[in-house]
Amino acid sequence: MASLPGIANNPDIRFLGKLLGDVIRAYGGDTLYQRTEHIRAASVDRHRGGTDVDLGLDRLNLDETLDFVRGFMLFSMLANLAEDRQGVAAERGADLAAALERLADEGIDKAQVMRLLDHALIAPVLTAHPTEVRRKSMIDHRNRIAALMLLRDGGATETPDGDNIEEAILRQIALLWQTRVLRRERLYVTDEVETALSYLRDVFLPALPALYQRWDRALGERVPSFVRPGSWIGGDRDGNPFVTADSLTTALAKASEAVLVYYLDAVHALGAELSISTDLAPADAGVQALAEASGDTAESRSDEPYRRALSGIYARLAATHLALTGKPAPRPGALKGERYPDPQAFRADLVIIARALRQEEHQGGGALSSGGALGRLVRAVETFGFHLATLDLRQNSAVHERVVAELLKVAGVEGDYLALGESQRVSLLRHELSNARPLASPFAAYSDETRSELAILRAAAKAHATYGPACIAQHIVSMAQSVSDLLELNILLKEVGLYRPGGASGEPSSAAIMAVPLFETIGDLEAAPAIMTEWFALPEVRGITAARSFQEVMIGYSDSNKDGGYLTSTWSLSKASTALKSVFADAGVGMQLFHGRGGAVGRGGGSSFAAIRAQPPGTVQGRIRITEQGEVIAGKYGTRDSAMTNLEAMASATLLASLEPDALSAADTARFSAAMDTLSASAFAAYRDLVYGSNGDDRGFRTFFRQMTPLAEISGLKIGSRPASRTKSDRIEDLRAIPWVFSWAQARVMLPGWYGVGHALAAFPDKGLLAEMAQGWPFFAASLANMEQVIAKSDIGIAARYAGLVEDRALADAIFPRIESGWQQAHDGLLQVTGQSRLLEAHPALDASIRLRLPYIEPLNLLQIELIKRRRAGDEDERIGEGILLSINAIATALRNSG
Repeated sequence: MASLPGIANNPDIRFLGKLLGDVIRAYGGDTLYQRTEHIRAASVDRHRGGTDVDLGLDRLNLDETLDFVRGFMLFSMLANLAEDRQGVAAERGADLAAALERLADEGIDKAQVMRLLDHALIAPVLTAHPTEVRRKSMIDHRNRIAALMLLRDGGATETPDGDNIEEAILRQIALLWQTRVLRRERLYVTDEVETALSYLRDVFLPALPALYQRWDRALGERVPSFVRPGSWIGGDRDGNPFVTADSLTTALAKASEAVLVYYLDAVHALGAELSISTDLAPADAGVQALAEASGDTAESRSDEPYRRALSGIYARLAATHLALTGKPAPRPGALKGERYPDPQAFRADLVIIARALRQEEHQGGGALSSGGALGRLVRAVETFGFHLATLDLRQNSAVHERVVAELLKVAGVEGDYLALGESQRVSLLRHELSNARPLASPFAAYSDETRSELAILRAAAKAHATYGPACIAQHIVSMAQSVSDLLELNILLKEVGLYRPGGASGEPSSAAIMAVPLFETIGDLEAAPAIMTEWFALPEVRGITAARSFQEVMIGYSDSNKDGGYLTSTWSLSKASTALKSVFADAGVGMQLFHGRGGAVGRGGGSSFAAIRAQPPGTVQGRIRITEQGEVIAGKYGTRDSAMTNLEAMASATLLASLEPDALSAADTARFSAAMDTLSASAFAAYRDLVYGSNGDDRGFRTFFRQMTPLAEISGLKIGSRPASRTKSDRIEDLRAIPWVFSWAQARVMLPGWYGVGHALAAFPDKGLLAEMAQGWPFFAASLANMEQVIAKSDIGIAARYAGLVEDRALADAIFPRIESGWQQAHDGLLQVTGQSRLLEAHPALDASIRLRLPYIEPLNLLQIELIKRRRAGDEDERIGEGILLSINAIATALRNSG
């Protein structure tokens, strides 16, 4: 084995680690500090020397165990912060200036970039998928420490309030030490809405307008507002019975209130700033008109038309706030105004002022500009409207199928819709979509499921009327497997007026909300091109897509991985994207892919910059949406600086993926693709045989998995509002992807991120071709890089101890050696293909980051195993349950991903 280089200790880690030690000594006592320090030092020595050093874990009593786990969890949290500050999470070249320079080298000028941006859309979509183990209170303290560290970087010794900075940081760490780590109550949808709102309001709202100013300077002109956030929280009811019409209404109302308050504050601040007097500068006619219409007759402002104009704008905005929220503005003005009918009308008034300031700039030699705070406000209105973030709806196709069947039966149209074949369903649904007659009757009785679905869509229709159509633009159909799955949704949209049939005079049908198929399993991805071909062939669909100019398709990383393993999932997603590109081109429709990625590699995680750049040529087209979930949200968007870094990386990668010429020749593409087909088939066979067995007999694998990993214990974390499984079945197929990945990560196996790949690499005869692919094909390079990170975080020695939790030793002895062998094959095959002597040799910063954490994770794993043994043996001491949950939290924090 190659010798490992020393880890260059980050000075921030040393500084924050010392303060944490001071806090543990002060609040936990010297004995706890000394024992914690002994375990830390012994574990570090054990990892450096590879010797079996006694960690002394057995000398901790239960109370000390809880404190020790909290201490190691907090160290990992602070280490994450320190690394993020030093740029470990940032990627070289992942900024717009670097992308423009790279494109210029390829002969692509800024005019071509601007033409792409004219129709571009980049949307990070926040979801409530339960992978964030930390309470919001913990994240808030972490962010305060980050802000204080920034002041310290600048040489300050005091905060603006006069506190000593180092003492203030110590205080925040002490507060972290005394803050309860675990949630006592399960999360509700309203809690998830509030959490998402804090990121959208406090980070996205100020960060995006500032980013646009940077991009305007880089491109030398004002760029279109092409980055717009989205959310699923409050609208994603796939398998979550707690998402209702009320939760949807609440999510939309809170988002609207937040953005309107932001606008009110911004307009108020502009009124204080723009004190231009007509005694010193002539006023533009447009500004004068706004001033006269404002109703502001104060003598003190008679010569200040900008302030009077803004008084009127504020009054109209306050009236809009009252109309949309039902509450008066937080700072009600004395003037009365008519509400704005839409964000465009509000923006138009702001633009009048901006144009007038631009004229002032020409007259005054550039001292005044339409940029600054006013420019950022105009940009915010373009980006966030009156809705803040576009909220998607999502539901499983099976639910739509049952609801439509009931509506048709009660209406006397079709008694047994579920018995019809696909062609019969399509014919019937198209006939129903051709007329405006509703199916639902207010006098008929329906099931709870049907009433709930109709209520959700009625709430969506009301939201369109209230906040504008941008508030809800897509409805995701999970497990979409046929054209009828999409037509069924349009039937339901028609019931509430969101789908309108074409008229007798020839006007096309219209859909205010787009039906978006989600292709999730390997089979679904393979069937996607044929389904979309059939979809585009329908005349009513052609009219809708022509009016919209694009159609979205969502591809799922999580369930395809659970279905077919890492390599087959990754390759199937790429092949489906390529095949869909041709289908869309033939139909003359723009393609917008929505990538359903998670935080862990087994669910599509890894670098967004690398992932977007590795998309098949021609599939990005300047339009991409990507889910952001759980711990990824706090990691990428926890602060304004990190949000700007990550949003810019997404934008830069999208430009490069859309405009750069294909790196591969047609011949290389054909060779590499054929090789990937072979690799994928081999990996798929190995994965399916392990996880699902042959002929549906998994040979006890599900029992092995549930006993080896802390799957059952994870459910006690209370980190999400939805159930862990879609049904009460214990089958792997019915388990959600998040607990599947989360459990393997805790047991340090990380199986969804690598299993089967080693078999495929070992069996492939042309190792030289594999090395060529790793060097010259971004797709293969990114796939291997993500897998390499997962293997580096795994530990088969620790995993073997978890296998000891399996009650049936014969079962464990039959399955675990297969996992162990598969890991070794993946490890060795990866090194051979990449030409490295050890893992992450080519990525020293990531290597140092992971190896810094390993000594802190191993003791947590060992304690977790012992606590699980005691709990499963019947020990009901509450501290044992708490210790298990704390250890899950701590390990997830140290690994930097959960599910």
